[in-house]
Amino acid sequence: MDPLLARWGTVRLLGLDLADASLAEVAEALARRPPEMQFSYVVTPNADHFARLARQSDRFLHYYASAGALLLDSRVVSRLGSAVGLRVPPVVTGSDLTAELFEHWIALDEPVTIIGTTAESVAHLVRTYSLTRVAHFAPPFGFETNSQIVDQCVQFVRTHPARFVFLACGAPRQELLAHRIVETGGASGIGLCVGAAIDQIGGSETRAPKWMRSAGLEWSWRLLHEPRRMGLRYFRDLAILPALIRERLGARH
Repeated sequence: MDPLLARWGTVRLLGLDLADASLAEVAEALARRPPEMQFSYVVTPNADHFARLARQSDRFLHYYASAGALLLDSRVVSRLGSAVGLRVPPVVTGSDLTAELFEHWIALDEPVTIIGTTAESVAHLVRTYSLTRVAHFAPPFGFETNSQIVDQCVQFVRTHPARFVFLACGAPRQELLAHRIVETGGASGIGLCVGAAIDQIGGSETRAPKWMRSAGLEWSWRLLHEPRRMGLRYFRDLAILPALIRERLGARH
């Protein structure tokens, strides 16, 4: 697979080689890649991704292995890793990367392809950035179990070439789809597996104020607004701590 961010190298963490690059460096490198090049994709693993990999590594790991770049999308993992003495790469969340690209690199008249999310979120995105050439396909929930619908998604990407293809389907559906696009061939551009990023920018989910995001406090904003769902998720995220400790102990030998 084409290494999208080879210039910066990687940091090995919890079994994944994560790009050692900042948000600005990632966005610029991706934006300067010629749009006609063979399709490659970026995965943004968060704590839930790492937990899934720990439980079902054989099922999901090849999706990550064939990606052009992996970005750490978890301040929880970053802080816990640092706390136990591990080297961690910069945090580059899918939402921050998506916003950075639309705000600084994507022209209003260039083609953009989006798979997933809702028509309402895409319409809001179009209004926010005055976009004029957005192609959107929203497969039904559970589409990953239907090979025909997956193939429809792949075909949509092939027939709507764009420098950036936003795969906003949630993990592991978006990674499965990106992997299938690579396997099928004939597509160009960069697939960005960014989960709910379009929803957050498009208005169906509200992000924390910028100062909270800069201070690494977005988790508290989300917990305040969705205490039941996010509280359970953050509790599960803490289950990654033993794996980080084992990795730190292993690094000493």
